[in-house]
Amino acid sequence: MSEPTMIAASLLPVTPVLGGVIAGLLLAAVLVAALAHLGHGRGILVAGVRAAVQLLVVSAVITHVVDRWWATVLFVALMYVVAAATASGRITGTRLHAWVSVTLLVATLPVLALLAATGLIPFDGLVVIPIAGSQLGGALTATVLAGRRALEELGVRRGEVEAALALGFSDRDARLEIGRPAASGALIPALDQTRTVGLVTLPGAFVGMLLGGASPVDAGAVQLFVLIALLATEAVAVAVILECIARGLVARRPTNKPTG
Repeated sequence: MSEPTMIAASLLPVTPVLGGVIAGLLLAAVLVAALAHLGHGRGILVAGVRAAVQLLVVSAVITHVVDRWWATVLFVALMYVVAAATASGRITGTRLHAWVSVTLLVATLPVLALLAATGLIPFDGLVVIPIAGSQLGGALTATVLAGRRALEELGVRRGEVEAALALGFSDRDARLEIGRPAASGALIPALDQTRTVGLVTLPGAFVGMLLGGASPVDAGAVQLFVLIALLATEAVAVAVILECIARGLVARRPTNKPTG
């Protein structure tokens, strides 16, 4: 048995039983969402099915991508477009919003540029793609959480924004005063993950490196980098999307409600 096969087998055996457990857990999540009236039953089912299909496709494609630098660049660009479209839809209700896309780029590019400039990562698809994906994923989550919460808060507390304007605040400052506390809550998941790593959670990168034969120090150092980089990326994402909302560059698309 090869080393990668041994590592995979030591994590979870890929058997029909695993497939059945996955399907059962997905259906359980859908059922709980429906019974509790959470409103995301269909979304959970679609997300689960999409994840299965996408992972199968990526698994088949990625082996041909990592050996070609141009294919690696295109793959990362595709990841970015999908993340930007997802965040745009969640925050503004539009297919692809320019300033939401800029937020993701501004949040992730500095970390990747720093790693490339310092030579810490080689230009190898097997290294670049996972790191870019983790940073994009973190930026996506933080941007969506911060953007939605800030816009919701500004909508609910519209009177307080108008009161601040009456007191002489600028439009930007008035929106920041109301939206900032709500948006900053988007950093809580990353903060909790970093604070409890090793005590509550054992991230996949850390465990995978240990199973692959790396020393605990090396595995810990790589995982620490991932967590700190995510904190930096998500902090930038929250700050940028909040600034865009405060300046009126990002807003929820109005819904057309029937009158009469």
